[in-house]
Amino acid sequence: MKHWINLFVFTLISINLPAQSKSLTLEDLIPGGKTYTRFIPQTEDRIQWMGDDLIFTDKTTLYLVNPHSPTEKKVLLTKDELNRLFNKENLNLNQISFLSFSAKHTPTIKENKKITGDSALAMITFPEEKKIVFFDLKSKTILFDLPTNKEWENKDFCSENLYTAFTKDNNLYITNRDGQINTIAEDSNKYIVYGHAVHRNEFGIVKGTFWSPQGNYLAFYRMDETKVGDYPLVNIFAREAQLMNIKYPMAGMTSHEVTVGIYNLQSKSIVYLKTGEPKDRYFTNISWSPDEKLIYIAELNRDQNHLEWNVYNITTGEKTKTLLEESNSKYVEPLNPLLFLKKTPNLFILQSRKSGYNHLYLYDTTGKLIRPLTSGNYEVTDVLGLDEDEKNVFIITNELNPIEFQAYKVNLQTGGKTQLTFEAGVHNPVLSHSGNYLLDRYSNMNTPLNIDLVTTNQIRATRLQTAPNPFATYTIPEISIGTLKAADGVTDLYYHLVKPVGFDSTKKYPVVIYVYGGPHYQGIKNSWLGAARGWDIYMAQKGYIIFSLDNRGTSNRGFEFESITHRQLGIVETEDQMKGVEFLRSLSYVDSTRIGVHGWSYGGFMTTNLMLRHPETFKAGVAGGPVIDWKYYEIMYGERYMGTPQNNPEGYEKTNMNRLANQLQGRFLIIHGDQDPTVVWQNSLSFLKACINGGTYPDYFIYPGQGHNMVGRDRVHLHEIITRYFDDFLK
Repeated sequence: MKHWINLFVFTLISINLPAQSKSLTLEDLIPGGKTYTRFIPQTEDRIQWMGDDLIFTDKTTLYLVNPHSPTEKKVLLTKDELNRLFNKENLNLNQISFLSFSAKHTPTIKENKKITGDSALAMITFPEEKKIVFFDLKSKTILFDLPTNKEWENKDFCSENLYTAFTKDNNLYITNRDGQINTIAEDSNKYIVYGHAVHRNEFGIVKGTFWSPQGNYLAFYRMDETKVGDYPLVNIFAREAQLMNIKYPMAGMTSHEVTVGIYNLQSKSIVYLKTGEPKDRYFTNISWSPDEKLIYIAELNRDQNHLEWNVYNITTGEKTKTLLEESNSKYVEPLNPLLFLKKTPNLFILQSRKSGYNHLYLYDTTGKLIRPLTSGNYEVTDVLGLDEDEKNVFIITNELNPIEFQAYKVNLQTGGKTQLTFEAGVHNPVLSHSGNYLLDRYSNMNTPLNIDLVTTNQIRATRLQTAPNPFATYTIPEISIGTLKAADGVTDLYYHLVKPVGFDSTKKYPVVIYVYGGPHYQGIKNSWLGAARGWDIYMAQKGYIIFSLDNRGTSNRGFEFESITHRQLGIVETEDQMKGVEFLRSLSYVDSTRIGVHGWSYGGFMTTNLMLRHPETFKAGVAGGPVIDWKYYEIMYGERYMGTPQNNPEGYEKTNMNRLANQLQGRFLIIHGDQDPTVVWQNSLSFLKACINGGTYPDYFIYPGQGHNMVGRDRVHLHEIITRYFDDFLK
């Protein structure tokens, strides 16, 4: 009950810190800016787990903290002591804060007699010397080092065998601690790719190699892109511009083919899993059985509406069975591997949205459901891990409120759920090795960052550190969060509103709507400053209202909320955004003749939708990297939400912005990177041609050499361009 009372107050009051004389610049607020890092909330020390002990690190000293007495810090090592240790190896440590630590007091690293039960393992990378050094903090001795190299990509270190898997170009290698490199798989055809993430990093895929639990085998992806057409990108920085072809499988066209190989370290042989036909399926979320005998793969058909969890024998490559299946009339999107219990290896935890929300289920390896572990109209957004005894699983959910995220433990025997964090806001905890503690980092509208130590048995929180407000001496706008009804008149949508600095309710102000609006995104959260972006604050200083709304189709509100946009992207989202416009027009201080819109990627697509479907509403807009025509977008994402141009021609036609180019009225700037491999340049170029044919006149800006998102100094420049455009045509 206390939580709901706090939330009610939170939705009524907003942050309005005392105005000071200093203002913020884009250099302060935009990544890549010279002073940007000064304005990220941060505590005095970096705090990490080392087993069940905490390591506090400042610029010169490492401190050991026992969770039983968390206010007492014991000096463990100083930077000078570490440098004396490293100097014996002709190494020099410049930044003590770059150290990282093992999750356990007793690492599972084999073949090292120096490691004892009392060892405290730490590691640091020396890139110039091409080595990673492991050392014991307690005995203050170097244990061993491992080779590394700047040219190696996708590095995957296995603590069980001291091998590192890595890729170079399209080939896969491993190296042992002595620096001996073995070639696992290579091909002269650069479009046969080993050990990389596949399926364009969809389906939760972030890597291409998977060590077995004891380190005796390495599973890896093999991707054959030879049947995918070449897509041209151009490097204009060469004396004569150079062609840089990429493989970009567009919706409805030929996809790449993926298989999974198993490398045996002892026999140095490879077995490829016999996954069969059709070859353009998606092989996702690879899991090893604890005994290293089986591989579990979530296999999804090309239509993405039927999922099979298939099991393969790693010795023969044969499929042994289909363990589980899941179908949906719209789509199924597996995002997480199975989580096996080591102490009870015939049990595993599955994450699934089959109920309409992402929840956890306990199964055995025959495919029998033991029990649902969570249920209800909320999302499990993260699994933190299991405790040492494997009695509880620790999770993050938004059960109490869609814009807040709290930690819980769930008993595997009973399914009983216990809340562990209580302060309103967004919690990002890290579990200790035993599961007896959480290191909880959280923020909310008025809290930049707190770090608490939470005991998971007695449910007690101890404040370790608080980050100061980085804007304490600067002018900060008033920010509030609220709800309004979607276009269906029923669903609550969350928004945040940033008022101009020095707000005067008797004046009328221009508004910029910042929009994303697509899947895998939630922009409105009860986190620091209501998740307002640095550019929002900057524009508020310049006299703008900034408004953002999470329409239907965005994340963490359940499958029905997200999938209502299926096969008609941009339609429902635009209807909901216009409800936001209605709300803005109801505010006496909003100048409804000066409404602008800005977004990037899917937000660029949404910006274009709003400018063209409601030209009478928007005076100016800026669309970055926009999808214009979904037939120019890639297979995995595009076909999930839109089907193919062949089986959904009406949907593709309805959502094609080129068809509406002649409706443009307001000032409209499109920005694109000329080497964008995500939303290819063809999208915005086709729109320019459609505008020429339609007699309309957009503006256009290109970032040479940049991809889908501008990085470095270009990012600061980008936001100056956007700001100037609204100053010129909206303010």
